[in-house]
Amino acid sequence: MPTILQNVVFPVAKDPDVLPLYADAETWTAVRDRPVRISHNAHIDNVLSRDSVRVRSGNRVSYASYFNAFPAAYWQRWTVVTQVQLELRTQGPGTIVVYRSNASGVQQRVDSVAVTGQATSTFDLPLRSFSDGGWYWFDLIASNADLVLEGGRWSTEAEPVETGKLSLGMTTYNKPDYCVGTLRNIADNPALLEGIDRIFLVDQGTQKVRDEEGFDEAAGVLGEKLRVIEQGNIGGSGGFARSMAETLESEDTDFLLLLDDDVEFETESALRALQFGRFSRTPVIVGGHMFDLLDKPVLHAWAEVVRPDPFMWGPSFEEQHRHDFRKRNLRQTPWMHARLDADYNGWWMCMIPKKIIADIGLSLPVFIKWDDAEYGLRARDAGYRTVSLPGVALWHVSWIDKDDSQDWQAFFHTRNRIIAGLLHSDRPKGGGLMRNSGRQDIKKLLNMQYYATQLAVDGMRAVLRGPDSLHKDLSQDMPAARARAADFPETHVYRPGDSDTPFARGGRALPLLEKPTDYPTGVRLGIFTARMLPQHWRRTVSEADAQAPELEYAKVDALWWRIPHHSSVIVGAADGSGKMWYRHDRAKFRRLLRESRALAREIEQNWDRLAAEYRAALPHVTSLDEWKRTFEGR
Repeated sequence: MPTILQNVVFPVAKDPDVLPLYADAETWTAVRDRPVRISHNAHIDNVLSRDSVRVRSGNRVSYASYFNAFPAAYWQRWTVVTQVQLELRTQGPGTIVVYRSNASGVQQRVDSVAVTGQATSTFDLPLRSFSDGGWYWFDLIASNADLVLEGGRWSTEAEPVETGKLSLGMTTYNKPDYCVGTLRNIADNPALLEGIDRIFLVDQGTQKVRDEEGFDEAAGVLGEKLRVIEQGNIGGSGGFARSMAETLESEDTDFLLLLDDDVEFETESALRALQFGRFSRTPVIVGGHMFDLLDKPVLHAWAEVVRPDPFMWGPSFEEQHRHDFRKRNLRQTPWMHARLDADYNGWWMCMIPKKIIADIGLSLPVFIKWDDAEYGLRARDAGYRTVSLPGVALWHVSWIDKDDSQDWQAFFHTRNRIIAGLLHSDRPKGGGLMRNSGRQDIKKLLNMQYYATQLAVDGMRAVLRGPDSLHKDLSQDMPAARARAADFPETHVYRPGDSDTPFARGGRALPLLEKPTDYPTGVRLGIFTARMLPQHWRRTVSEADAQAPELEYAKVDALWWRIPHHSSVIVGAADGSGKMWYRHDRAKFRRLLRESRALAREIEQNWDRLAAEYRAALPHVTSLDEWKRTFEGR
């Protein structure tokens, strides 16, 4: 009997914003080398159910879409599947056309069939010419009456390599409403429930999920599959490590799917990840993509890597970043047809085979940031790869309205990046890691972000303390970082109506209506830094001297190379909740610049010794036994 790899699905919430992820329009044209839709026959009102959709008489709709095309290149490269079968059940007159693409995005017609009345059409599609990229998909063309797709699936006759079930690991801190929503979605999907062994909900907050409205109903459906674990707040790495530990002791589980808490979950994605893992030739980490929860057709990134020299994460090329499927769907995006390889996948949604966890250990105990990237690199070093699989995704709260490089998380950004570099960089002295990190500190200092720089300094000191303190400090690092804010007045947010809100002498800076072109790079950046550092060093003003800000900037207009020309400015908070007052302080600037440079030099000079210490300690600090001691508070 065929095994279903991927169901054809549609959004039942009647949200027109997400429709481009499930169906494409018929006709596009090029205007100034950009695709522009001139006909839109896919309409949200034609979605009849989770499995069915209507194509109006005389219209044509393509399902060359993110969730309904089949990513053939990934299945050929990583799995034992050599042929898939597309089965479509239709009602009414029309034509089904099956297409494929190559790695350059060139569309090729594969087969077609005319249908009428109640019909089931099957297409046997080989996976043998997709080594560098390519997809399969189908179009529906309605004749003189409506054509209804009643259901569709992509399946295989191949035998899976693994047959075990899936466990889900969710970590939350005070987001019980999101968690209950995810549990409800899972409970409403019988096929997914059949494939799940356990759901580990690790609650580390003070607002308990068990007290949220709707929890009892969802828990009643999930029954013994759901296990709520309440523990102290030891961050994302601590919560996900707990799910890993529990998975290692679950006999029927072969895979663990990690899920963040502030998400909306496309449950079909979990089934696809599970099947991909079951059919993979060797164990692979299967990552899910992240769409913006507040701007749903926008993708965060397709395949992320850690660039070796700066040792910094990001998309493998810039065009992936925040791709908008309203403007360019699969057929209009040639790079999307190439098979892209990843170094790691974010733990907003990431499936890890139990065999890999047993082999390389649990998460690094770093609270938050870089735990997912480090794990992907650790797995790669052990011979396991990460596949960010198209068609596997969820919606996550975006970072657009956050700036975690300037709040308490700045400590973890700096410390954890350096630790990951010590563990995995193959460049002498970490390549350009410390130079790049130092430039980030200088940028913060010139922008009067002294709190963030202080936390970077604290992070470097923590690196020098060595790996033995990672577990011991796990529950203390975040409170300590937040407590530091009391000494830095720029962390205070002035909200509308506050009586002490400062007003800028010069009013508000004009909004930037076009992308700036004066971004300093190369020689210009060197000249900018050489000019601004002495200016800030010589300035005699302090925070206490500032009477009124010079200008008010919107957050988006507060460009890092413009703010240094001021000694006092008001800048909008990233989340739009109010304003923050940045003021030059000579004593803080001088002290932090000295400390940042001295610590960076010390780490670089001792790089080889530190790298040897961290690498020797890695098996111990990521071991099940050591994590159990942390869970138990020992």
